[in-house]
Amino acid sequence: MQYLVIAYDNENALERRLESREAHIEGVKKLISEGKIINAGALIEDDVMVGSTLYINFETDDELDEWLENEPYVKNNVWNMDEFQIVPMKMLPKQ
Repeated sequence: MQYLVIAYDNENALERRLESREAHIEGVKKLISEGKIINAGALIEDDVMVGSTLYINFETDDELDEWLENEPYVKNNVWNMDEFQIVPMKMLPKQ
């Protein structure tokens, strides 16, 4: 199932984001190569990074839950899980 993930950062999370960034990027690249992350990017407000967006494609809820349990931005309290959104969607096919 495909989803749009909208993940705003917690207040004062920049230091934790920077500390976790390498592990986050490594994990994203791995999941992109597996087809589980379709695309990802930063949310920007007033030229400041305030969160992340991801288009993901996980076969099961268990896979989705496993990703979240191991995602460095979740584990290191970067993303504000109270404002975290996972929206089911369907991407247009590539032509």
